[in-house]
Amino acid sequence: MVPEIRKAYNAAFTEERYEALLGDLAAVAGCPPDFRVSETPVFLTKPLTDELVRAAHEIVGAVHADAYREAARRAVPPALAVPNEDAHTTFLQVDFAICRDERGRVVPRLIELQGFPTVYGFQYFIERAFRERFPIPPGLTTYFGGLDADGYAACLREIILGESDPRHVVLLEIEPDQQKTRIDFACTERLLGIPTVCATKVRRRGRRLFYEAGGREVPIERVYNRVIFDEVARKGLDLSDIFRADLDVRWIGHPNWYFLISKFSLPFITSRYSPPCFFLDALDEVPPDLENYVLKPIFSFAGHGVEIDVTRERLDAIADPENFILQRKVEYAPIVETPDGFAKAEVRMMFVWRDGPLLVNNLVRMSKGKMMGVAFNQNRTWVGSSLAYHA
Repeated sequence: MVPEIRKAYNAAFTEERYEALLGDLAAVAGCPPDFRVSETPVFLTKPLTDELVRAAHEIVGAVHADAYREAARRAVPPALAVPNEDAHTTFLQVDFAICRDERGRVVPRLIELQGFPTVYGFQYFIERAFRERFPIPPGLTTYFGGLDADGYAACLREIILGESDPRHVVLLEIEPDQQKTRIDFACTERLLGIPTVCATKVRRRGRRLFYEAGGREVPIERVYNRVIFDEVARKGLDLSDIFRADLDVRWIGHPNWYFLISKFSLPFITSRYSPPCFFLDALDEVPPDLENYVLKPIFSFAGHGVEIDVTRERLDAIADPENFILQRKVEYAPIVETPDGFAKAEVRMMFVWRDGPLLVNNLVRMSKGKMMGVAFNQNRTWVGSSLAYHA
């Protein structure tokens, strides 16, 4: 969105450079991305960067207030509560649509937030690939908090590894080779030296967890948790040995925060950056302009179950309205100039907890369709996963 940088980037773009970038990512990870990578980063102006930072910290502050923490206790389903919850989330993502306000200013508007990891490893390597293959001005960065690439990698090591040997720290997922984010798992292995382990392969001995490597059981000290509970339910898995037991392991981050900071949080947030949002079961009356609202299941991930064309009949048919929210739509602004039209953008502000919430990086999703997901951008170019540079 910085015009001179955008024009220079578009003029220098070639398909050969883009294919080389994809090749770099595949070479680092040993597998190609299973999601579309955009042909371009986003270049943020300083005013928009400053407002994104202010907005992100304002939202983070709202979900760390004592009043919210008390109200959020009911967000954790009793059957899914994991023992030994820590005092704060380890990871926090805040997603903003890039919009225009009534005065035409480019502004962020809150879409979702999550107390759960995102693709921290992949974002490190995609930034290196863009800088290697395209003319990214040297004064720009994707990082925050005074971090550069080396500082960001060191921060992740500190948060995820702590004092443990990497072989005693596992990235835990279900069927990791089948996940769309498997390239991030491989990037994390490359960056931190930790193995990715399927949760169904972990064994419990008393209060300890173990995984097998080289025919031997290796004790697990820290779990970098990437398991999503709605996927556990969909696949009918019994992982109670891991998630219901009182274990001598450290969760990085603790699974309860997947619920405590989630779409459940949205109705509690009052901010100029947050559109109105309501629990469906708490509505006294349905808004007459339902076409201006989106329906979301509270506990879902990666856009599963989101409905943008809401009707009164659909709301009346929901058997568990306490598990849904109705959020006023925001209009994404098509402001990223590309060779075949303008793209919309959503910016995720990525936090870790280090003596408090620390903003460290970002990721971007770009779209030319009705929504940000790949399913709504079939046969489009200059859309997909990316990142945002700022001064």
